[in-house]
Amino acid sequence: MEEVAEGLWGLADHHEKKGEIGKAVKCLEAICQSQVSFLPIVEVKTRLRIATLLLKHSHNVNHAKSHLERSQLLLKSIPSCFELKCRAHSLLSQCYHLVGAIPSQKQILNKGLALAASSGEGFSAKLWYCNFSSQLANALIIEGDYQGSISALEGGLDCASAIFYPELQGPDKRAISSIVAVHRTVTLDSLVFSPVKVVCNMYVPNFRLRLVDQMFFATSILHVHLMQWDDVNLVEGAVNKCNEVWESIQPDKRQQCIGLLFYNELLHIFYLLRICNYKDAAQHVETLDAAMKADMQQTQHVQELTKELNALNLSLSRSDLQYKERSALSKKQAQLEEQLNNITGHSSAGKESLEPAYFGNVKRAWGDKLELAPPPIDGEWLPKSAVYALVELMVVIFGRPKGLFKECGKRIQSGLQTIQDELVKLGISDGVREVDLQHSAIWMAGVYLMLLMHFLENKVAVELTQSEFVEAQEALVQMRNWFIRFPTILQACESVIEMLRGQYAHSVGSYIEAAFHFVEAGKLTQSKSMQAMCQIYAAVSYICLGGPESSAQALDLIGPVYQMMDSFVGVREKTTVLFANGFLLMRQQNLQEARWSVHQLESNVPPFLFLIGRQLDCRVRLATGLQITHSHLGNLQLVSQYLTILGNLALALHDTGQAREILRSALTLSKKLYDVPTQIWVLTNLTALYQQLGEKGSEMENDEYLSKKRADLQDRLQDACSSIHHIEIIDKSRIQVHQLHELDVKRAMASASMRVNLDIPESVGISASAPAPSSRLMDLDIGRRGKRKI
Repeated sequence: MEEVAEGLWGLADHHEKKGEIGKAVKCLEAICQSQVSFLPIVEVKTRLRIATLLLKHSHNVNHAKSHLERSQLLLKSIPSCFELKCRAHSLLSQCYHLVGAIPSQKQILNKGLALAASSGEGFSAKLWYCNFSSQLANALIIEGDYQGSISALEGGLDCASAIFYPELQGPDKRAISSIVAVHRTVTLDSLVFSPVKVVCNMYVPNFRLRLVDQMFFATSILHVHLMQWDDVNLVEGAVNKCNEVWESIQPDKRQQCIGLLFYNELLHIFYLLRICNYKDAAQHVETLDAAMKADMQQTQHVQELTKELNALNLSLSRSDLQYKERSALSKKQAQLEEQLNNITGHSSAGKESLEPAYFGNVKRAWGDKLELAPPPIDGEWLPKSAVYALVELMVVIFGRPKGLFKECGKRIQSGLQTIQDELVKLGISDGVREVDLQHSAIWMAGVYLMLLMHFLENKVAVELTQSEFVEAQEALVQMRNWFIRFPTILQACESVIEMLRGQYAHSVGSYIEAAFHFVEAGKLTQSKSMQAMCQIYAAVSYICLGGPESSAQALDLIGPVYQMMDSFVGVREKTTVLFANGFLLMRQQNLQEARWSVHQLESNVPPFLFLIGRQLDCRVRLATGLQITHSHLGNLQLVSQYLTILGNLALALHDTGQAREILRSALTLSKKLYDVPTQIWVLTNLTALYQQLGEKGSEMENDEYLSKKRADLQDRLQDACSSIHHIEIIDKSRIQVHQLHELDVKRAMASASMRVNLDIPESVGISASAPAPSSRLMDLDIGRRGKRKI
């Protein structure tokens, strides 16, 4: 019967290579459904193969799970087969993960860890221990058990460190040699995943590459610390550990670990952004950008070589070729295969059957993935397209505060296009809502939808900076529509949308509405940092309203943040609260004399001296905030606004020389940012300066320029206010979404899974052809505007 199994396996392999997955599954299920019994190991290998096909090519996770659970029962009666048992544990864990059965996933992973720990398989057992540790850490993260996740990852790191030897010696060397010998003689395993063969073929010749495993766990530990951020010293220690391991890998080997390079650099950027070290972070962004461009060029080169090789193979299949011609083509074929092997690091022969299952049930070719660790760890953080989008996003985040809007626009457009393509692959088109998604596709859909919202958020910020209010409206409406369609997946974005509504309302002068949305945004988030920023934004809106009552409301919002400003990680909250506080102190000079008399009595100083002291206190705080903003954040808009207030204070103190210098610098920066409101603010102060100096000619010239800017801003505001979206954006109400009941969600998912009509009842869920592109996504055309953000 083994000959029958081999024949059906070979036929299934043939169908899979042709892309006929349904037929491949049907061939394999013929073995499982046969009335004639096969050997248990044959059935196990067949079921593993079916499960792998289903996971890679369909959303039918439950059917894959049933095959794997049956394999587990069969394997209990087989004393050996360590590799098959580990593979079954790993794949079953992935199934439980995709269906959200985290307790079952943890249970099977703990069994896998016990199996690997008690096995005498040496090197192979350690690799599988690393695999199970990695998956267990991910499962614990989902449950919010950060410490447990770190413990699992530290166990994997210790195991990976134990694997590494300068030279392969002793029993491990003999064990590997015997495995290689078995691999040369056994053919039945060729149609089943075998991580040991991958290790033998790819990693035994250079055992030092196992340092990659250590780096994988070091970066994963850093990632968890960044998510939890309990102790800044622990986070810094994790960063240093990553640097230590990364430096121990030879430079030429680092270039081969492109996935780890991206992962490590992005984690470093996230860390440096959190502590507001923008200067050092910018270097990592440049490294990432260069690596992305180089990888894109290499991927394109591989595609060209593959295309040429396929054409060559087609020519070689002709039966009328002369010997000399066939010989030349065969030589060329060998050269092309060698070039591809040198670039991709593996031979194309047999590779398809050795690929692990990937996140999101989307089969990805070599050029579409960024592996973090070699098999059997099967490490992968995000698909390459998502990582590329993140890199584009980092470029935008660092370019926007500097006013590099043209480059930001290109990156925003590129990132949105990448995300659009991936959403279409996941079947997210017009009218599709989160209840229509397959359960196994929700995680990957969430990744791209969150990236989409980040890009649109940055787009709104760029547009508002340049007073492009209508463009900002469009991006905000898109964010609202996406949130309404995917309210559960994008739940964390609601507070961001409310904050952006507040920023839009503030930009168009609707300060009461702006304060409302900022306060609501603070209520919708658990982040202390986000809450503090929303309070500061609301305070600034109240200050702009003017009057003693609004100033009192602003002070109530600023006070708590000001008192705890040094407790935040980084200086973002500190520099903004210093700005708001200084702004408030400056505005309070216009309060009624009765208000000032109270302060005079309390301070027991003459009114004029009290006013001067108040201005000096304001100046010191603003100067401190300006220095922090310039040194750490590099936000030119905030710098220009700081300078404008300081110029105004210099005027109040009759320091006209310093006022002129400060205000000219503020005007230069606001022009670079196309920030019309700030330009008007600066020009108004310059008019007062020229009046104080008696420079009539400069005053008239400045007034003329000021009039043009005011007219320009008025036209922009009129366009914005006449838009159909203006009222709904500033309206003092939250976004209303229709929350479906759990039963409705399950019913929607069930009906979606039944749309595929196949002749294999057991295998419903094989992916159908790709849907048509979404017109809603296609409408995200920002090329003509050239701006955006995350």
